[in-house]
Amino acid sequence: MPAPRMTGRRPRRRRFGRRGSASSLLAVAVVLGSVPSGPTLLSAQTPEQRYSDWVRPGFRPQEYEFRRNRIVDGLRATGGGLLLVPSSDGITHGETFRQLEDFWYLTGLEVPQSMLVLDASRGISILFMPQRDPRFENPGRPNDFPGRPLLDDYQIRGIGGADDYRGIAELDGFLRERVERGEILRVNAGAAGEVPDPAVPLIGSLDPTASLIRRLRDDFPEAELVNAFEIVARLRMVKSPAEIMRMRRAADATMRGIRAAAALVRPGVDERTLQGEFERACRQAGAQSIPFTPIIKSGPNSLWPWRVLAAHYDRRNRTLQDEDLVIFDVGCEINGYVSDVGRTFPANGAFTEVQREKLLVSTRAAEAVIAAVRPGVTLRELTQVAYDAIPDEEERYMQTPSFFGHHIGLSTGDPALLDEPLAPGMVFTIEPWYYNHDLGVSVFVEEVVLVTEDGAEVLTDALPRDPAALEGLVP
Repeated sequence: MPAPRMTGRRPRRRRFGRRGSASSLLAVAVVLGSVPSGPTLLSAQTPEQRYSDWVRPGFRPQEYEFRRNRIVDGLRATGGGLLLVPSSDGITHGETFRQLEDFWYLTGLEVPQSMLVLDASRGISILFMPQRDPRFENPGRPNDFPGRPLLDDYQIRGIGGADDYRGIAELDGFLRERVERGEILRVNAGAAGEVPDPAVPLIGSLDPTASLIRRLRDDFPEAELVNAFEIVARLRMVKSPAEIMRMRRAADATMRGIRAAAALVRPGVDERTLQGEFERACRQAGAQSIPFTPIIKSGPNSLWPWRVLAAHYDRRNRTLQDEDLVIFDVGCEINGYVSDVGRTFPANGAFTEVQREKLLVSTRAAEAVIAAVRPGVTLRELTQVAYDAIPDEEERYMQTPSFFGHHIGLSTGDPALLDEPLAPGMVFTIEPWYYNHDLGVSVFVEEVVLVTEDGAEVLTDALPRDPAALEGLVP
């Protein structure tokens, strides 16, 4: 260290706070040991936290038990084995923790770094969990990170109701023993077919399912690995009354958000202002989060799919111009269940004749599909219904295929089987996109539809799709 430079001036006296504040002097005294620390001087240690103080409400334990039992029945009917259902790792990059869907669906637990094992041969469920939540641990900051037990918190066991609970460190030995006995390992690979063989990318990372598959293949190369996607999909496609209630709330909140944002639509307003108003209204209606960045696009932006627009950060903030069309493709989440709704508005409050004509191409296709929904029909058959309702000269501009929609529930991409007959309780969207780059016109309507005993109920029917009624929502 160099010697201090001599300036000829008197050295300044170091002060603690402003004019040597009492709190600063007290802190120094405590450090030097001249004043005893304790509750009278320093705050007490923050108490250890409990799981039940930090999570959103779930369903009754009996509902999770029913779901697990149905999965076990499906496993037994197709060869048995152990189904491995991973939780989220809990690592955050700023976003709020959200559990992986299958784990959440089968346990109702928002715990990280865990694995649910459904054992078909024994007919039981085993939950492997950490002893403590690593996110609540930091020895250097005990007041801010006071700890949270998981495995030994018996309140957790009353929520999801698994049959057995073990430490996550036991999972490797458990699997190794069962594989040596010739047990089949099952995973939900996310789509029908053989379990893929994922490779670690040079740039990027594997998703949780691909990571699990890669690890199982490396650790247990002798094991038979079988896809359980269809078993899981058949169960998750049919929503329980409790799930449908949450989906109604999410649809209602989304419709409220669209109405609020549509009231601001006019030339001169930018897309992010509309996005902000939509999100505000959704959260005011009870939404805890937004499941995907709201897609609100206008004019030339409306002609591009969201992936193209998302390739450039600022492309999704265009200012509305006169005679633009404004497309909303938006949703919200309430207690884990999401919505996904779409409408098209005229920026100046009135559609041109061409815009109105093309919007009716989309709405008539949607209405034809809705009228055809009933138990026993397949999604593939609904695709043909949509094409039959679209004029031949317009088909080249329509989004294809997949019946112009997707199943919805815990995500906007809930598992679906195109040839599975519809059943009461299924919920999916109908969204006939129309992209006409020749005319510079893109229009869109998206409805959330519930299959009933004798037809369909449109959960988003309170939001109009008729061109004249949509004009009425714009000031």
